[in-house]
Amino acid sequence: MSTCDVAVVGLGAAGAATLYQLARRGVRAVGIDRFSPPHIYGSTHGDTRITREAIGEGEAYTPLVQRSHAIWRELEADTGQDLLTQCGGLIVEAAGGGAAGHHRHEFLASTIACANRYGIKHELLSAADVDGRFPQFALDGDESAYYEPTAGFVRPERCVDAQLTVASRLGAEIRRDERVRAVEPSGSGVRVRTDRGVYEADRAVLAVGSWVRDFVAPEQLRLFNVYRQVLSWFELESETVDHTPGAMPVYIWGLNDGNAFYGFPAIDGTREIKVATEQLDIATAADEASLDVDPDESRSTYDSVVARWLPGVSSHCLRAVRCLYTVTPDANFVIDDHPEVPGVLLVSPCSGHGFKHSAGLGEAIAQRVTAGTSDVDLSPFRLDRFGAAV
Repeated sequence: MSTCDVAVVGLGAAGAATLYQLARRGVRAVGIDRFSPPHIYGSTHGDTRITREAIGEGEAYTPLVQRSHAIWRELEADTGQDLLTQCGGLIVEAAGGGAAGHHRHEFLASTIACANRYGIKHELLSAADVDGRFPQFALDGDESAYYEPTAGFVRPERCVDAQLTVASRLGAEIRRDERVRAVEPSGSGVRVRTDRGVYEADRAVLAVGSWVRDFVAPEQLRLFNVYRQVLSWFELESETVDHTPGAMPVYIWGLNDGNAFYGFPAIDGTREIKVATEQLDIATAADEASLDVDPDESRSTYDSVVARWLPGVSSHCLRAVRCLYTVTPDANFVIDDHPEVPGVLLVSPCSGHGFKHSAGLGEAIAQRVTAGTSDVDLSPFRLDRFGAAV
């Protein structure tokens, strides 16, 4: 049996960030993961994740992402890792669209309103403006766009590795390839049972991503739906157009049918770009979602969006991976006390728009479990917004 102040279950985006922040505060912390993070089995992988300060999903997220940017710069200085690239970000909305980003209506308008509220530098562009500045895209001509120069991408695997490395250096215990079987009350604290042992802690943070359904009551399962996504890397056809981060921004593109796609520039000197759509129609489970990607899945991405809006990109898919989204009914996070297990903080920063906030969120969680409150307001993510379901 091992004892600690805080046990962190799950060491993906939020868990690794939380363990790092606890270790910085001198807290005796143990982090446990069923795999060996960073890994490909959940939601925290795929080379890159978009980051942006003006958040169309809701203004409550902006303080988290701004803290995340600062923390990643601190980690870069501490570890020598390249974590954050601010190459600019473009949000494009087709005429009659408005649902880009996790089926959010008025996504572009909400992004602009958020930028105005927080004083985030940005530009509003016409389709002609985008054509003139970014030849990597082919617009229909009736789109509207928002450009944020401080947006860009972060490296999820590197961020997790950097935070766990520093956390370990600061005294945190990291338990890899150890599956948690139960998290339960124990006297005035919490007991975490794994396939290797038992941990007694004053508090626990449950940040298990798409495996959250294994740790909540049956009546709460409807709050956490899991969707399998496909990320594809397509080969560039020629070098006539510059697709590097200095010339091409990250982008989110809302189509007039209510769907969206997003992507990244070519990074690290490669001749490939990553493109993905979103699938929120067929739910699955973390242990049931196929890890393999059928070539037809990437072909569908090429045929539906790449061929039309990304000129100079080949149909040749060089590689593809699957990723998991965990989505609540309103597509917002859940950060709240576990309704059945006292002393446990339930953390579900839903995949799809979670990673950009993770470093700041880890700081806020560490503050909450040690001091009872946090600098960033986490009340918008309470469970009681769903009413009787909890």
